[in-house]
Amino acid sequence: MSGTQTPQPSPTTPILSVRGLSKSYRTGSGDRLVLDEVNFDVERGAFVCIVGPSGAGKTTLLRCMSGLLAPTGGGVYLDGERVERPPARLALVFQDYSRSLMPWMSVQRNVMLPMRSQDIRKSERAERARSALEAVGLSGSADQYPWQLSGGMQQRVAIARALAYQPDALLMDEPFASVDAQTRAELEDLILSVRNQYGVTVILVTHDIDEAVYLGDEVTVLSGSPTRVRERIPVELGADRDQLSTKALPEFAALRSRVLQLIREERAPASAA
Repeated sequence: MSGTQTPQPSPTTPILSVRGLSKSYRTGSGDRLVLDEVNFDVERGAFVCIVGPSGAGKTTLLRCMSGLLAPTGGGVYLDGERVERPPARLALVFQDYSRSLMPWMSVQRNVMLPMRSQDIRKSERAERARSALEAVGLSGSADQYPWQLSGGMQQRVAIARALAYQPDALLMDEPFASVDAQTRAELEDLILSVRNQYGVTVILVTHDIDEAVYLGDEVTVLSGSPTRVRERIPVELGADRDQLSTKALPEFAALRSRVLQLIREERAPASAA
């Protein structure tokens, strides 16, 4: 199959397929190639973490995968169908949670907001919001406003909103980068819990290697710019993970070292240049 051939739907089709994906930006000195023939699949129900050196185009890749950014070449396919605009079956959680929430709306109304575009009864929207808020530990905050909550709680609201939408896949761009270390650990455990509860496929971009290994079933390591997939590393640490015991495992240390080595090797040519 060629790099840009459309995958044919079948019972074994990955939920997301990236095929020959390229993206260039026009600059004053000419076109700058950011993504260069990126290829990988995401299996249904998987938790895939994407890492790479700074400037590797991780966010650009995620935006192309979500349909927010049109590729220059190749494509992204959701269950075999080409993604040309944000699909209704995908939900996104961004790093800047404060800008994604409506400050004049209550927490519950923020969670219900994306469901307005769906043909869902108001009572069902309210029940989905209630269930999602319960899943992220915010049952008692439904009537509060985002500005009354801490940063970590606001990000929980953003996650609840995505879950209430009931997507097939959840795309997350550095979702925990703006919170303190303790809150970050709590949110990491939260996303593992709700992923298991809802069975949603998760693709998470992060610059934190420990986070990628701790959360992922697979870590996809990107090369330096122009970006390609350097290596896909399976993470076999079991389903039940703990911030202390899991990160103390020799297997965790070995995976972390492998990912760090690959990223350092990608940085070395740029440093030499």
